[in-house]
Amino acid sequence: MSLFWRIFGLNAVVLGSATALLLWAPVTVSVPVVLTEAVILVVGMGIMLVANAALLRWGLSPLDRLTKLMNTVDLLRPGQRLPVAGGGEVPELIRTFNAMLDRLEHERATSSARVLLAQEAERRRIAQELHDEVGQSMTAILLVLGRSADEAGEPLRGELHQAQEITRESLDDVRRLVRRLRPGVLDDLGLISALTSLTHDFATHTGLRVVRRFASDLPALDHETELVLYRVTQEGLTNAARHADAERLEVSLTRAEGGVELSIADDGRGIEAACEGAGIRGMRERALLIGASLDILSAPGAGTRVRLTAPVPRKQP
Repeated sequence: MSLFWRIFGLNAVVLGSATALLLWAPVTVSVPVVLTEAVILVVGMGIMLVANAALLRWGLSPLDRLTKLMNTVDLLRPGQRLPVAGGGEVPELIRTFNAMLDRLEHERATSSARVLLAQEAERRRIAQELHDEVGQSMTAILLVLGRSADEAGEPLRGELHQAQEITRESLDDVRRLVRRLRPGVLDDLGLISALTSLTHDFATHTGLRVVRRFASDLPALDHETELVLYRVTQEGLTNAARHADAERLEVSLTRAEGGVELSIADDGRGIEAACEGAGIRGMRERALLIGASLDILSAPGAGTRVRLTAPVPRKQP
């Protein structure tokens, strides 16, 4: 039934019921109108308006649900759809909107994949240049400073040793930055070793206590899934250090039904659902890249838990 005939039918039901009551009810209208008759008419009009409003709300409720979804839909949370039943203008509108969401989610996932892959390639290039150029140059500076300090006398020798220490610390910072940009241990030793190294460096650098719980029976994952798990862990630790005001973090990676589950929990001040920043949205985009689901469980003063459930890639026949 079209929207026009739906509204027309609802109003016809109300008006027909009111007409039937007037015909069969033993009520007459005097001239001039008596007070009791006026009260009956006003009450009847009120009942008719309330019934009409209730029927119209019931008839137009699919449009209300569609409007609410339009205002709240988020492409980083895929799968938000309205049920469709029957034919007519309203169900067809809902089908069209659901189909549009399908296209937008597919295009968003495709474009996000291209952007993230290009970002990883750029990170590898920058890390390689830092390692090959800046790292080697600073190593050469260390050697020159060391030789100069051995041949110099006091107090120049002490100043050269101080410059050598500053250069060594800067070289360590460059190496740590290279590891963040390109987790070579992920390619060489696997996901568990990479996460262990990441959390160890994080605890050393920030002074926070990090508890690791990594299962030993994890299924085989492809490189793209492992990279997403690593980057989400990296971003989750960074967010906890910057915003959570936490003292303890727990990072776990366990087997889940049909995949693996990564969890990063802290005992900080928590966040509100409406306060998701660029870091969390970046994690959601990475989750879409591998078809994973990301949940943020938090409340003010109750800590935050980031939970990523990633499916195991199917083996190609």
